Amino acid sequence: MPGSLTLRVITPEAIVLDQSVESAVVPATDGLTGILPRHAPMVVALDAGVLKCVAAGREQRLFVAGGFAEVQSDTVRVITQASERPTDIDVERAQRAAERARERLHAGEAAPGEELDVLRAEAALRRALQRLRTAEHG
Repeated sequence: MPGSLTLRVITPEAIVLDQSVESAVVPATDGLTGILPRHAPMVVALDAGVLKCVAAGREQRLFVAGGFAEVQSDTVRVITQASERPTDIDVERAQRAAERARERLHAGEAAPGEELDVLRAEAALRRALQRLRTAEHG
């Protein structure tokens, strides 16, 4: 198919997506990055967020939990710790994870003998909110 890219989303457990697409938008750590056919080679760090692609004129979305994307020779490889399609996201679980992270952030104090890891709680909240965002637009 002329004017297309091969998009592969790879996690430690599986290849979540391997298909020809017309375009892709990845959640880079410095903002959304669009990728079209004949894109220059690059490697970009990813934040937790929504990966969007257009295949056969239809937009698809996937949650990705950070990682990196490599573009080379009309192939986009996304390597991430976790990726989910909107239909695979457990909305209730994501809502509970977001609430737990908010509670940890609002508690202000850690339990005796433990320190509150603000960065981990913020990252957990970001992942949960991005999962919910992916599910609601899926």
